[in-house]
Amino acid sequence: MPDAPMSPEERKKSWLEISVISEDQFDAMRAHQAARQEKVPQPGDDAPDFEIDVLDRDRKRTGKTVQLSALRGKPVALMFGSYT
Repeated sequence: MPDAPMSPEERKKSWLEISVISEDQFDAMRAHQAARQEKVPQPGDDAPDFEIDVLDRDRKRTGKTVQLSALRGKPVALMFGSYT
């Protein structure tokens, strides 16, 4: 049977045992991450509007951009990843 998930306090204690940061730094990092997470869109939310560079077939910038809101009503596929 798999182990039960660790509680947040158990995770913190375990993390601090292998880390080089202080407990105050850990708490500040977690608070920062929690504040960022509140801004993350949830499933079913409208996608945030953004503007992105248009690439050519060789994945080089063309100097053109496209804004998501300009494509409203059209099918859009977004591919995220590192192509370096």
